Amino acid sequence: MLTPGTDIRIDPAVEAALTRAVDALQGKRVAVLTGAGVSTDSGIPDYRGEGAPRRTPMTVDQFFASDAARRRYWIGSHLGWMAFAAAEPNAGHRAVAALEHAGVVTGVITQNVDGLHLRAGSSRVVELHGTMRRVLCTRCGQVFDRRDIARRLEADNPWLATGPEVALGPDGDVRPESADGFVVPDCTVCGGVLKPDVVFFGEFIPAGRFRGAEQLVHGSDALLVAGSSLVVNSGIRFTERARRKHMPLVIVNRGTTRADAAATVKIDTGTSEALAALATALTPR
Repeated sequence: MLTPGTDIRIDPAVEAALTRAVDALQGKRVAVLTGAGVSTDSGIPDYRGEGAPRRTPMTVDQFFASDAARRRYWIGSHLGWMAFAAAEPNAGHRAVAALEHAGVVTGVITQNVDGLHLRAGSSRVVELHGTMRRVLCTRCGQVFDRRDIARRLEADNPWLATGPEVALGPDGDVRPESADGFVVPDCTVCGGVLKPDVVFFGEFIPAGRFRGAEQLVHGSDALLVAGSSLVVNSGIRFTERARRKHMPLVIVNRGTTRADAAATVKIDTGTSEALAALATALTPR
């Protein structure tokens, strides 16, 4: 089997696993759960992939603890958002969208906040951990477009528009060297604290959003996990639901995951090539 659009032959062991995965998913309505590994080929790093540096993202308690913490966060978040905005969907994102358009994939549950599934053309996407596209007021609930907040940040802190090159984090944050003198935007409606519409470490996923993801899994016949080690409990819950429903579970991920023992098929390879190959095999002729 050749990876579509390339002349690189897939490793025989991976090819055998892909064949088993096609057999398991053929004729099924497939829900897809994706993690950071799906976006690495778009230049966005993985938290836990091989060679990934140890990261300690800001928790929600730290964010609300002090003005200084919020200044540090907003510098890093803005510089990271600029890199996110420049990223493009890769072959894996496009393959998932193609499978949805073909009626194979019922929808995507993603742990990513980069918006790349939507930009690739997927229409039913549950952004489990939120999105970098929106900013919320934590007092009155007003919603702002991230681009408008970015313009305010750069107007008040002109150096941001041409900021230094930084190491991007999976959630769109970086670690600034200094936050001295940085002006943090506040809510133009009530003056409250603004926060990107993402689930911080230590926060709960909104109940309605989680129910939407559960409904997607319950309305499907199989679950395909791509690019997630399933360390975060929000992901492992869906594999447990699939197990209880006796649904085929296919996992594509470099390295081990918490659900490998429960997988119908585990494919230890990159997500872009595997998803592209699955899309070619599963798309009805």
